[in-house]
Amino acid sequence: MAGRIARCSALIVLLLTAGRASAANFALPAGDATVVGLVQSVRLDDARNTLLDVARHYDLGYDEIVAANPGVSIWLPGAGKRIVVPTEFVLPPKPWVGIVINVAQRRLFYFPARGRSVVTFPIGIAQAGWPTPLGRTRIIAKFRDPSWTVPEDIRAQHLRASEANFPRYFPPGPENPMGMLAMKTGFSEIFIHGTDRPWGVGMRVSHGCLHLYPEDAAYLFKRLRVGTPVRIIDQPVSVGERDGRLYLSASAPIADYSDNRDYLTRAVRAVIRFQGLRTGSARAVDWDRVIRAAEAKRIAPAPISPRRGLAVASAPPPATNYGFAPYGVDANDARVPATR
Repeated sequence: MAGRIARCSALIVLLLTAGRASAANFALPAGDATVVGLVQSVRLDDARNTLLDVARHYDLGYDEIVAANPGVSIWLPGAGKRIVVPTEFVLPPKPWVGIVINVAQRRLFYFPARGRSVVTFPIGIAQAGWPTPLGRTRIIAKFRDPSWTVPEDIRAQHLRASEANFPRYFPPGPENPMGMLAMKTGFSEIFIHGTDRPWGVGMRVSHGCLHLYPEDAAYLFKRLRVGTPVRIIDQPVSVGERDGRLYLSASAPIADYSDNRDYLTRAVRAVIRFQGLRTGSARAVDWDRVIRAAEAKRIAPAPISPRRGLAVASAPPPATNYGFAPYGVDANDARVPATR
């Protein structure tokens, strides 16, 4: 059964290659499985495409696509270039209810109340010194075409950065940093919203809010109800399981959330803690693979089970053709881009 669910999830991901979907939507895995999706590989047709075009098309953030393609030019990968597309994700710890945001992973997970599915989006997270609160809250309001009166401390930061003309007020519209759709949480001044700078999704760009691609904000805004529970966590090391194999997702830690333990120690403890939560016997672990995955911080799940007896693939599948035109400069605002 677990294998069939995994293949079903993989099929959903592969269907996304036919055209830009509004979200990465997966069936929830059965049993103890906590990994969804599959890594893909594409080859660029159009030399104008950037890594960020590919990332946005597959609902990935800046950090995810860059980490998966070390040494590849962000702005000029080149026609014929093979690009790894890391559309495989370790789910956050249960309970899988409402919205769960892992700021270190730079991912929002939405678990609809009906059905057994999860929808996941990349997010832009807070700059250093402006940490998003951790803990539990709820969506308390939704705003279409919000305006934004800039808080004085934020405006002062922009003025210090020599942005002398930074406005005190942004009216509704595509140039509003709040985007065109915003969902307010119970944490003071913390919103989940679109952005007028979608190429910053996956980066540290906000003052505590969580930024979505405009098309992802539209998807979530339409489905999210006021009262939906929200849980925000900081988990730079996530361990998952699928088909009896263990995987480790390692993200760069965020210094604003104090944890004095060495990163490798955190990775080891995460594996041990995950093993302790298993309902059956503990899975074997290749600790050398744990070390390599923790050091690489590639974000995409890396196998950490022993190779012997397990056909754990380390290379992505053969590349498929990526025949989509670039988003273009017109897509760098808060409007939902035209259907691709």
